[in-house]
Amino acid sequence: MYDLAVRDDTLRLLASGLSIGETRRQTGVSTNTIRRWRDRPVTDSPLIRTCARCASLPQTPAPADSYIHLLGLYLGDGHIVACPKGVYLLSIYCDDRWPGLIEEATITMAHVMPTSVISRRHRNGCTEVKSLSKHWPHLFPQHGPGKKHERPIVLEPWQREIVSAHPGRFVRGLIHSDGWRGTNRVRRDLPSGVRWYEYPRYHFKNESPDILALCGEALDLLGVAWRFNNRNELSVARREAVELLDLHVGPKY
Repeated sequence: MYDLAVRDDTLRLLASGLSIGETRRQTGVSTNTIRRWRDRPVTDSPLIRTCARCASLPQTPAPADSYIHLLGLYLGDGHIVACPKGVYLLSIYCDDRWPGLIEEATITMAHVMPTSVISRRHRNGCTEVKSLSKHWPHLFPQHGPGKKHERPIVLEPWQREIVSAHPGRFVRGLIHSDGWRGTNRVRRDLPSGVRWYEYPRYHFKNESPDILALCGEALDLLGVAWRFNNRNELSVARREAVELLDLHVGPKY
């Protein structure tokens, strides 16, 4: 007889995308029991209760740092679409050049929605990390018809509280999904000849002025100096600012 903690841990592993066989090896729970828990969930498991925002007294999604990281990924390069039977599909698109980003997006999504199976679909040059749940619009009220840059993107007060507590995780999600850390090369024509200078910098590019503003506000919370270098792009270029942002974001991998 297994206790509730073992059952919940087993369901979390399944929700993260592990096979039944691998879950059995990690937990020691029999295959038949795992299948029964998967196919016939019970109402006393915290994994199948309504989401934090659906409770009679709405609460902050947990873990908060994973949630706000996933929000950054969604605002940067994700979308939510309605499916039959009141279910919604959350998709995050990750460039195939960054396998670490794909893995991190998968893990973060599983932390936020442990009852849903996380899957991946290879597309042209990228991988779609996706999950089905009826609760995604509750967790991400920024969902709506049309493209994100064609409608207002405003955080709810409870979301702003999480950003204030975890601005680095929010910025990490934004920049890793729709930004980059690279090397800038500057040419200087000097009397002694042409010299080239190189320095690292961050860029975040998005067509939504609201999302750009949210990124700037989070950078302000971190004490990271930034500026707009284009209508739809902000950059972090000062050496001390890049070094500080490296502690929270770092290059894609």
